[in-house]
Amino acid sequence: MRYQLIIGDKLYSSWSLRGALALELAGVDYDETLIKLNQADTRQRLLEHSPTGKVPLLKSEHGVIADSLAIAEYLAERHPHANLWPTDVAARALARSACAQMHSGFFALRGNMPFDLSRNEALETVPLDVQVDIDRIVALWSECRLAAKETGPYLFGSLSLADAFFAPIAVRLRTYRVEVPADAAAYIETIYQWPAFQAWQKAGLAECEG
Repeated sequence: MRYQLIIGDKLYSSWSLRGALALELAGVDYDETLIKLNQADTRQRLLEHSPTGKVPLLKSEHGVIADSLAIAEYLAERHPHANLWPTDVAARALARSACAQMHSGFFALRGNMPFDLSRNEALETVPLDVQVDIDRIVALWSECRLAAKETGPYLFGSLSLADAFFAPIAVRLRTYRVEVPADAAAYIETIYQWPAFQAWQKAGLAECEG
């Protein structure tokens, strides 16, 4: 069965981006169904695919998989040769921890800095709890790079699911013009040069123009 990914607007849906980047990392073919968010029929259309009523959703030969972290783990298990996680045990553990922290935390940043690929404006004032999140993310990125067992510009040297999970954060930090240390700024630029992200960005900005 060919994979089918159910997503929301590319311009606004950071979680959908994570699911799509995970599939790109797995190197598999898939079809994409986009359901516009915040419409009168959005929830009804989502419920046609899954009882969660949320995106992303992955339809596979083993059923419907909801939630970006579950999708990532499923793809890593089904396509082990793609090396979606770092091969070193300690680095892999940290990568999983980093993704879990992203998945279940940083609420202040997410709440005050909504994902929007078209934005190019700083917040007038950065709330303290948002700055705490930003500082933690920058520190976490440094921890990942220190734990990497191979060279390269991504969090663990080569591309991994950690990069898929933090790509939307890189977008927020750039589109809200957040000043970060040089190594964090270099990582953000690395994400923006990732062809899979560039394709998503181009499509998202086209939605805005449309």
